[in-house]
Amino acid sequence: MAPTASIVIPTRGRPCYLKVALASIAPQAAAAGAEVLVIDDAGPTPEARALAASFDARYEPHPQPLGLNVARNTGVERSAGELVVFVDDDVRAAPGWLQALLRAAGAYPRADVFAGPIRPRLEGRAPRSCGREGPPITALDLGAQDADARYAWGANMAIRRSALVRVGPFDVSLEHGGDEQEWQERHRRAGGASVRYVAAASVDHRRAGPDARLRSLARGAHARGRGARRFDAHRGSPPSLGGELLTLLGCVGHVARRRCPAGVAQVAHSAGRLREAMREALPARPPGFSSQAPAARTDGSSPGADPAPGDVGAREQLDDFLSGASGTVGGFDSWRRGVRDATRAGWEITSGRRLRLARCARQFPPRRRVLVLGIERAERRALAARAHAELLRSRHRVELHTCEPAGMGKFENLNRLLADHPAEGQDWLLVVDDDVALPRGFLDRLLFLCERFELQLAQPAHRLNSHAAWLQTRRRPRSVVRETAFVEIGPVTLFAAATFSTLLPFPPLRMGWGLDMHWAALARSQGWRCGVIDAVTIRHRAAPAAERYSRQQAIAEARQFLAERPYLRAAEAHRTLVTHRRW
Repeated sequence: MAPTASIVIPTRGRPCYLKVALASIAPQAAAAGAEVLVIDDAGPTPEARALAASFDARYEPHPQPLGLNVARNTGVERSAGELVVFVDDDVRAAPGWLQALLRAAGAYPRADVFAGPIRPRLEGRAPRSCGREGPPITALDLGAQDADARYAWGANMAIRRSALVRVGPFDVSLEHGGDEQEWQERHRRAGGASVRYVAAASVDHRRAGPDARLRSLARGAHARGRGARRFDAHRGSPPSLGGELLTLLGCVGHVARRRCPAGVAQVAHSAGRLREAMREALPARPPGFSSQAPAARTDGSSPGADPAPGDVGAREQLDDFLSGASGTVGGFDSWRRGVRDATRAGWEITSGRRLRLARCARQFPPRRRVLVLGIERAERRALAARAHAELLRSRHRVELHTCEPAGMGKFENLNRLLADHPAEGQDWLLVVDDDVALPRGFLDRLLFLCERFELQLAQPAHRLNSHAAWLQTRRRPRSVVRETAFVEIGPVTLFAAATFSTLLPFPPLRMGWGLDMHWAALARSQGWRCGVIDAVTIRHRAAPAAERYSRQQAIAEARQFLAERPYLRAAEAHRTLVTHRRW
């Protein structure tokens, strides 16, 4: 028999909090016939595994940290209850909490989303408060009676599975702000009823020990402020920079005037919003990814002749089709790269080069037929929709088709699309992942430069503040186009009609690692020109355009694929053949 409810507890490296949460939740779940899932976003950890086992909860670890909304989506996928209850790992559920939610689900059949009181509890020596500022952590209190509410918060939120199926998963690009709010707005646009507040379903939202001290509270508030500003920008309704500054000054004045230490958390929140507002003119770091600078550049190859076809052992030792760098950027390095991107964009505008390029792209080439294909995950629809809208603004004849991953890999899905929408009769094929931001006038400028320099395989350059595993695919100063030895398999790749008979359909690979190196060898033998378009740049959010996959499996797939095929080694792929500075 299916459980009455599924209680999903995302956690990451906080066993002391998790123990308290499970101790308050597990007995209620057992009494109600509900299941409890612990989603470990820190990767498999013995402490969380042991705690889950001791409370008869299912333990579902991620292979590595993937983010809160990914953990929520994992919980939905791996649970069975019709009512999915989400709580944070730092709550303590009050007696009767789960029964109150179950009763409400039966009493309000039109409601899909339920919220309960979230009462902040700072255990130990909490900072003194004057009582005029809000709590420094997430809280919700709408009174002692059930009522309609605008939002439920993830620390204490229940959603019917039917609504999750209808609306789709949580958006994994959002962290520290708007993560559950964005889903509820999608639910509302889909015709869902308002959130139902259940007064008897309360939890304590805890901070204990060092986490209850002012420094830690302020650090968390700063991160939430940045996330809140990003979410406002995501919705297209951010306050002005001046408005954010005035709010910050008001918070500082409150702390000084009232001598209120607890108000420092509000200052930190406003400072986080202001910091993010000041960075909006710069390309933003992809959320949810590494905060470390890119690894030192290594190509993983060794000098000498290529291993003979079929010499799989030699290939396994070399793996000389890999870039050797993760390519993710973050922290101070992200900020520094963003400044350099903004400086170059300013030079392009003030020098008039961007305007001249746009004028040329409006006149040449003649209108082309362009087939655009992509894999679109539900949680990336908002970002993908913006990219698709930009492509459809082109003066060229664009035919755009996408599909969901459906448990298959990127190139398996692309072949599925090609079977339904053949490339014959098209002038160009453009493959676009669902996690890229495209600039205004993208396709017109890209086609102009590809045809101007007679490229058959091409890709736009990555901004400096963008995920890019290969250094040579990042934009170069003052360059318009670089003829290169290879182009990547993604996130954006452009194929001329001359390549279709050789490259299509794609090999039936899941992720296609090594395929770009095989293309490079084919391009050399066919005499095709490959290039990176530095005058047209994109920002890549660095997520695989298919179901989650194992790096080890992707490498093994590439080794097997390349064992009997020609390919270009990584060391050769570094080369820039020609740099064009004018068109």
